[in-house]
Amino acid sequence: MRRLALKIDADTWLGTRDGVPRLLDTLERNDARASFLFSLGPDHTGRAIRRALRPGFLGKVSRTSVVEHYGVRTLLYGTLLPGPDIGRREAAAMRKVRERGFEVGVHCWDHVLWQDRVAARDAGWTREQMRLAVERFGEIFGEAPRVHGAAGWQMNEAAWSLERELGFSYASDTRGTHPFRPVDAEGREIGVPQLPTTLPTLDEMIGLDGITAGNADARLLAFTAKSSPQTHVYTLHAELEGGRLGNVFERLLRGWRTQGWTLVGLDGLFASLDAEALPAHRVAVGTVPGRSGTLAVQGEGNGERKGEGGRGKG
Repeated sequence: MRRLALKIDADTWLGTRDGVPRLLDTLERNDARASFLFSLGPDHTGRAIRRALRPGFLGKVSRTSVVEHYGVRTLLYGTLLPGPDIGRREAAAMRKVRERGFEVGVHCWDHVLWQDRVAARDAGWTREQMRLAVERFGEIFGEAPRVHGAAGWQMNEAAWSLERELGFSYASDTRGTHPFRPVDAEGREIGVPQLPTTLPTLDEMIGLDGITAGNADARLLAFTAKSSPQTHVYTLHAELEGGRLGNVFERLLRGWRTQGWTLVGLDGLFASLDAEALPAHRVAVGTVPGRSGTLAVQGEGNGERKGEGGRGKG
């Protein structure tokens, strides 16, 4: 059985309030499962303007019509407007996701702060950010989170070990090609099993190589139609696929089902794997076409522990 896991990042208040309910309806209409990872603290989207000097950032903004998808008000949160507390305002909406049978997990506390600062911060800062997110998740759901997916695929050395310490069972913090066990340069295990995002996101694709909202789904489906891996992870955003790109996402869901993919959440993908047999890979810093800056990527492999590593159970 070929499994394609859907990971939904809810970055903003707007995405959580409006995009998440729309995505729930779309998923149920297409008999698909997914994992919803929430930003649980303040929405400081406006502070992302600090990325303006990063190579490629302004090009990405112009290609993907950020104002159109996020709205002017959201782009002022944390600067001219106070950032709304997403977890406080949308706790009921988040619980509704779990009530409807979908996995919920932690994206971050403050999305912009984590994405822009974590790479250069120390263990104390990182622990506090993760503690805030985990505690807020517990307040909302009455249980500890099992899955973590780092904002912007940004991590640091401390964050890997904190995932295990804080009780996460698996995570999707990286970009890569297949599930793996993260290890350091000496081959020592760090963190928890990784289910990396393997497919490009719509905001990375649209505006490059002639790709538009009208044909992005066809390009992506052409890739998964001839894909040899038995598993994939696709990351979508509540603000995009739960908004103006909703039709694109629905076409993707229908296309993947036609291709024979079983559409699952990260929990469904992880349950199909033998975690002890996953191959070990170093974690590295790299780039992804269409995305500005660097991010955490699946690095060089250190071999497999036993069996066939990343292959699923069936």
